Amino acid sequence: MPLTRISMRRGKSAAYRKAILNAVQLALRETFDVPPRDFFMTISEHDEENFVYSPDYLDMARSDELLIIQLVVSQTRKLEQKQALYRRIVNLLEQVPGVRPDDVFINLVEVARENWSFGHGVAQYA
Repeated sequence: MPLTRISMRRGKSAAYRKAILNAVQLALRETFDVPPRDFFMTISEHDEENFVYSPDYLDMARSDELLIIQLVVSQTRKLEQKQALYRRIVNLLEQVPGVRPDDVFINLVEVARENWSFGHGVAQYA
């Protein structure tokens, strides 16, 4: 059960934002075997003064098209799956909507299964 949060500069179309969500969800399905109906995703848009980043950290060439993608997932995936996920997200976003690989910043946060409640105040995975 991934929880996906994406931050970006304000100003892109609804179709562009939808393409981002679709790409990340498809990558999760393909690499983490996430079920098709298991999606919880948000996009937050920020004005320039509220979206600050290092344009050249680790020799990248980031632009204002930067996407900061944070994925919260259960601690069940191996390193190879995580690396495959990162590659697939970048590949799909480069295809549609055309995001440059340097503009895809991904942070994966792993939590224990008992740290999820999908409703009713119950830890369904505990």
